[in-house]
Amino acid sequence: MLPPTRRTSVRPARAPAKAAAAPGKIRIIGGHLRNSRLAVPDLPGLRPTPERVRETLFNWLNAYVGGARCLDLFAGTGALGMEALSRGAAEVVFVERDAGAAAALRDNLLRLKQARGRVANDDALGWLRRETSTFDLVFLDPPFAAGLWAEAANLLQQRGLLAPAALIYVESPADIEPPLPADWLLHRQGRSGEVRHVLYRRGAALA
Repeated sequence: MLPPTRRTSVRPARAPAKAAAAPGKIRIIGGHLRNSRLAVPDLPGLRPTPERVRETLFNWLNAYVGGARCLDLFAGTGALGMEALSRGAAEVVFVERDAGAAAALRDNLLRLKQARGRVANDDALGWLRRETSTFDLVFLDPPFAAGLWAEAANLLQQRGLLAPAALIYVESPADIEPPLPADWLLHRQGRSGEVRHVLYRRGAALA
C-alpha cells in the first residue's frame, strides 16, 4: 500500500492589480452628459482626476459652475472641463501642450456636440502670457514633476485673468502645499491617496 500523498496547501491566485483606465474609459459623472465616455490617448504621465475626486469637487462647485467661464489649464484628458460643460458652464477653454491629447479633446467635444468648449494646443505658461480673457473658475492641475503651480498661479494673478471672486481648483502631491498668491483663500480641501485637492477662492467672500 502506497503511503498517503502529502497534502500541500495551495494559495489562491492573487487578483491582478487594477489596471489604469484604458483609452475611451473615462466617464463623465454628472450633468446632461452623465455616463458619456471620453476617448483618452495612451500617453505617458497622463493622470486623469479620479471619479471620486471629481464628484467631491463638483459637489463643492454645485452652486457656482452654471454659467461660469472656465479654464482647464494643463487639461490632459479634459475630464474636469468636460464635467463643467456637462453641468452648465458657459464656456470652457482647454489648454493642452501635447498634440495627441489636444486632438482627443477636440474629438470628444465634437462627438458630444459641445460647442461651448475650445481647445488651445499650446504650452500653458506661454498661453497665459498672451491671453487677455477673464475666468470665473480655473482648474490648475499641472504635471506633478514639473512643479509649475506657483508660476502658473502668478501669471493668472498678474495678468488679470481671474474674475474678482474666481474659484481655483489645485491638485498637488499630498506632501506639497504649493506657494500661491496671498489672496487665494482656502475654501475646501481633501485628500485622496497621495493627492491633495484644494478649492481656493480669490479675495471676495462667496455668496
